[in-house]
Amino acid sequence: MIIRFHLPSQTPRLIPHSSKPSKTPRCSLTPLPKPSLPNSDAGLLFREKIIYLENLNVNSHKALRLNPDFRAAPLASLISVERCLSSFGIGRSSLGRILDMHPQLLTSDPHSDLYPIFDFLLNEVPVPFPDLPKSIIRCPRLLVCSVTDQLRPTLSFLRNLGFVGPHSLNCQTTLLLVSSAEGTLLPKIQYLQSLGLSYEQVVNMVIRSPGLLTFSVRNNFSPKVKYFLEEMKGDIAELKRFPQYFSFSLEGKIKPRHRLLVEYGLTLPLSEMLKVSDGEFNARLIEMRLRSMDGR
Repeated sequence: MIIRFHLPSQTPRLIPHSSKPSKTPRCSLTPLPKPSLPNSDAGLLFREKIIYLENLNVNSHKALRLNPDFRAAPLASLISVERCLSSFGIGRSSLGRILDMHPQLLTSDPHSDLYPIFDFLLNEVPVPFPDLPKSIIRCPRLLVCSVTDQLRPTLSFLRNLGFVGPHSLNCQTTLLLVSSAEGTLLPKIQYLQSLGLSYEQVVNMVIRSPGLLTFSVRNNFSPKVKYFLEEMKGDIAELKRFPQYFSFSLEGKIKPRHRLLVEYGLTLPLSEMLKVSDGEFNARLIEMRLRSMDGR
């Protein structure tokens, strides 16, 4: 189903398709023209904008520091941004958090900056309209990325990887679109291949667990693989069967549970060791210890 939306005064300028992905993602917004105001009115209007931000729980000092153009922007431009985002189902509380994270949105032009992004998400990804707010709230950075230079090339990369059909991007996985295909996603795939996994095996892993593509090689993959291989004496094949291993905290869950098993001379598959709650794990540990004592 193709979703089209009507604009109040002018038609959005959709960004044309690009056949060549850019290696470096460019996330930028079109600055608004700076109107000149009499000095007597400028202070009052500026105060109104600060109050407007405070009502949205946006840090005005941060906004001014990260987006100096905000000082000269008319209040009407802020209101137009709020109306645009609200029209796509983004509530006021979420709106404040989004604008606080990305103050450059405060001076964006909905017609040239925001509507093309919503058009891309709705008609090219495509995300169903009711799920659109979930995509944006989960990853507000989508709103400050170029469709041509960032979002569309990454969508093409992910589709070629296998995110199609039942595995197509949805409101939970559209956050992958803000990552550079060549600079961020590909190195993670190559790292997993370096462990001895084939390309097809790695693809199957990331399709089953898309969150793998959000983890850092240095801060997540590398230390967890090292512990798994050196301390747990694990087999890479088990990581292939249970890629969710990388989503658990190394210090908070993996190490404590493994050390308890080692202490009592017990073993469990990764999935059984990690997927259960602390209470279930402790109950299973007691049960295994009792069985072990009965066997003796």
